[in-house]
Amino acid sequence: MIDLHSHILPGCDDGAVDLAAALAMARVAVSDGTRILACTPHILPGLYRNDTVGIEHRVKVLRQALSDEAIDLRLVVGADVHIAPDLLQKLTDKVVPTLNGTRYFLLEPPHHVVPPNFNAFVERLIDAGYIPVVTHPERLTWVAKHYDLIEAVGRAGALMQITAGSLTGQFGTQAKALADRMLEEGRIDLIASDAHNVSGRSPVLSAAYSIVEEKVGAETARNLFVETPARILRNADIRAVGMDVAQSVKREAETKSRTSRFWRMLQGR
Repeated sequence: MIDLHSHILPGCDDGAVDLAAALAMARVAVSDGTRILACTPHILPGLYRNDTVGIEHRVKVLRQALSDEAIDLRLVVGADVHIAPDLLQKLTDKVVPTLNGTRYFLLEPPHHVVPPNFNAFVERLIDAGYIPVVTHPERLTWVAKHYDLIEAVGRAGALMQITAGSLTGQFGTQAKALADRMLEEGRIDLIASDAHNVSGRSPVLSAAYSIVEEKVGAETARNLFVETPARILRNADIRAVGMDVAQSVKREAETKSRTSRFWRMLQGR
């Protein structure tokens, strides 16, 4: 499997506290079946001041440590990027890294506040040639009442990444309900661990993989955990599933409307 969201880099955000913790996370990931893992520390102005140069250096150091410990895990560069007014400029200037140097990058909306003009913000990024991968929408407290906003950015072409632990119930009933809904509606592009440690937020994907396989089939499971992440790392073209789901939902609604009108006509109403 390929995990494109983790906080394994030591000492730079709220993830691994030191090298020993990072190595422990790497061992758990490998034992669970992950072979490629993106190092995606937070970039949050005023709190986590990570940048491309610093992240690349930390990844290089961690790669060497994995080699020294004979841990067979390939690391790639990335970041968990929070919304900021100057984000597009920082992407253009390569101050903020994308995933493995591609056009794709993790975009984390605020957890408790609806981001103003979110759809327009995402569209500007896409128009500039970048593809946001919206992280854990199912865990954002405002999404339950603003699900239409997630639908809108999906229609615009943003990819949706949910957290594996949401499907297993690790993040509570609301996150699980939204993750299940998005899975059933086909609105998920990829699943990642968002790992921070080896206890409560470990880099484990296999349990969620089994849930997806059981609910929607082996092909979808492989797409969410292997194929789509691999295409992102290759910078391949990816059509966001939200773009197709929007058309499908519209067609279904139109069909129901026509059927309803037909039966009302037969009943003389």
